Formats: sequence, C-alpha cells, structure tokens
Amino acid sequence: MKNDTGKPEFWEAAFTEKQEMWGFEPSNSAVLTKDLFVEKAVKNMLIPGIGYGRNAQIFRDSGITVTGIEISKTAIEMAQKHYGTDMIIHHGSVTGMPFDNNSYNGIFCYALIHLLDSDERAKLIRDCYNQLTENGYMVFTAISREAHIYGTGEFISKDRYEMFGGVKMFFYDRKSIHTEFDQAGLFEITEVAENYPLFLIKCRKGNV
Repeated sequence: MKNDTGKPEFWEAAFTEKQEMWGFEPSNSAVLTKDLFVEKAVKNMLIPGIGYGRNAQIFRDSGITVTGIEISKTAIEMAQKHYGTDMIIHHGSVTGMPFDNNSYNGIFCYALIHLLDSDERAKLIRDCYNQLTENGYMVFTAISREAHIYGTGEFISKDRYEMFGGVKMFFYDRKSIHTEFDQAGLFEITEVAENYPLFLIKCRKGNV
C-alpha cells in the first residue's frame, strides 16, 4: 500500500529514520516572515506543520508566542527536546483544524499546502483565515512549477504528481495562487529560494 502524506505513519517513518533532516537553521522563508511579523507587531502565531521546530525558534527569539500543529509524535518529541516543553504543539493533521479556539495575529505555513489535495488546500486556507485576528497576517510557502522536479513522478491531476515513494505534490504558478488565495486577503506573491523554488504567499485578514 502506498504511503500518503496526509497519514501520520508517513511522517512518523520520515522523522524516525531521518531525524533532524533539515538541520536547525531556519528556512529563508521563515527569516523573511519573521521580519514581516516583527514589523507588524505580531504577538502570537500558529505554525501548522511545525515539524521539529526549526522554523519556530526565530519567531520565539523575537518575542512572539508560537503554537504548533504537527502530525508526527516523533517530531513533537524532537521539538520538545531541542526547544523546550513550554511551546504548545497540537498533535494531529492540519486537515483536522481547528485544534483550539484561539485567534492568532500571525500564521506561518511552510512547504505544507502543496502536499494536500484541492479540497484539503481550500480547507487549510479557510481554517487558517478563520483563526486570524482582524488585520492579522498569514504567510504560506508553496512549491513552484519552476522546480526541476515538476512533471516528474506519477501524474495525478493537473499540476499534481506523486513522487519520492508516496509524496503527492501540487505545483503552483501565480494563476493558481490567485485562484486559491484571492478570497483570503492575498496582497503579495514573491519568490524565495529554498531546496526548491518556492512562492511566499502573503495574506492579511480584512484585506478582501
């Protein structure tokens, strides 16, 4: 049976086998988003798909309270080992949001939305938007069709492919970003280099 990126066993196996597979330095996207959130005086934020926390600490160092959501129990244990147990991390899939009734000034969702199908992506955007305070900011990063792996693997549907032993990825362009995010306060799309070329998608509640 093929693994599915929406199932906890896929990520349990990945984190158990590869541990701190991305190192401890925050992503370029996290650095850019931290600058935005500091500028906008964000005080509390949510990180869906927090992993083992490498993108969280840069926000915490700036005085922002971080809450996470993570599907892998192993990753949560790693985050607590490296960054302490005082950060709330809800255990579960982002498809099960919301996990609390809190509202957040900021939401940062790194390299996760492109792992979901179209219905799940729409729900994630809606769920995140619903947990933002008025004038709050949410930033998503999503893989670009400019990535060299675009079009490889097994074709699933338009711009969506299965590769790497079960990872299903949807590749964005500016048109698909506008289609999915225009009703969520989209105000800026930039490009950022990580392991793959990504889009940095910025939205503000109340911007619609």
